[in-house]
Amino acid sequence: MRRQTRNFLLGKVGIGSDYPVTVQSMCNTRTADIEQSLAQIDRLVRAGCDIIRLSADSPADAAALKSICAASPIPVIADIQFSGASAIGAIESGCAGIRVNPGIIQDQQLLERIARAAAANGTVIRVGANAGSLKLHRLETLLSSGMEKNDALAELLCEAVLDQCARLEKYGVKKIKAAVKSSDIAVTLKACRKFASRSDLPLHLGLTEAGTPEKGILRSAAAIGSLLVDGIGDTIRVSLTAEPEKEVAAAKKILDACGLSGNAVEVISCPTCGRTEIDLIGLAQKVEDLIGKLQAAGKLIRWHKIAVMGCPVNGPGEARNADIGIAGSRNGQVVIFRKGEVIGAYPESEGFELFAGMLQK
Repeated sequence: MRRQTRNFLLGKVGIGSDYPVTVQSMCNTRTADIEQSLAQIDRLVRAGCDIIRLSADSPADAAALKSICAASPIPVIADIQFSGASAIGAIESGCAGIRVNPGIIQDQQLLERIARAAAANGTVIRVGANAGSLKLHRLETLLSSGMEKNDALAELLCEAVLDQCARLEKYGVKKIKAAVKSSDIAVTLKACRKFASRSDLPLHLGLTEAGTPEKGILRSAAAIGSLLVDGIGDTIRVSLTAEPEKEVAAAKKILDACGLSGNAVEVISCPTCGRTEIDLIGLAQKVEDLIGKLQAAGKLIRWHKIAVMGCPVNGPGEARNADIGIAGSRNGQVVIFRKGEVIGAYPESEGFELFAGMLQK
């Protein structure tokens, strides 16, 4: 069950528990370079990105936002870290949302000006805190009370975001989403669960500074996936030291693995063993490649759980609950089964062609 939250529109994209979980990324172009920024946004849209964020802390960046917002096919969020004037400029430029950091923007008069402008324009404000930007004097107080460090950091993140969200609501902002992130998986999980229990604001998930793709994707999947299967999370970003297209691809795979993508397909395959008499590794890859091509072409796959198994012990035995499956048999043949019932045994190449045809029906 999805955690119930407030719901609103960010541009034309729905945010909150009444809408699908959306994928967000961030341009690594210079925002002032309008042509390069829009070219990257187009690539990200083709990869499956729903929302895009751009840095906006210089006058040149702020000046470029109006043109970018007008041409972008997806909602644009301006990422504000240091310049309150840039926040107001981003709102006036037509950004669907802005991101502010409570660890940095603490001037209450400035916050009120930003809030009033956002409320007047229907702009979403994301209050995003990460452990690296918090003021730590409060942390010492929590630690001295006997609180364990990870719990104290999670509590500090929640307090900072909840406090600023309350101030924004006081100034008339209705469309708020939140983020409480750390580069530490345990702190991120604790903070998000604490926040989810205390607020009905939509929550953006991510493991900040996750690292290079090899490790960052695994770390992000552990953090984001754990929360999604608990029903927590409304937008996600996989923050990688890589081109943003890789972030989007990873995020889509995490949603798919959690059964939350629009055309979710779960492929299960067994590890190899001495009973395997077919090229199971190659067969599993061929099946995944075919599914990827069908999805990229916009084809709707009606089978949600697909099994690729090495021998009759696992398929259709242990994979009996799969919608459709293919399994190795004796003498290099493969068995095709549907809902646990065997359809027939075939030579491997012939069997794959038949199975591929069934996937596309």
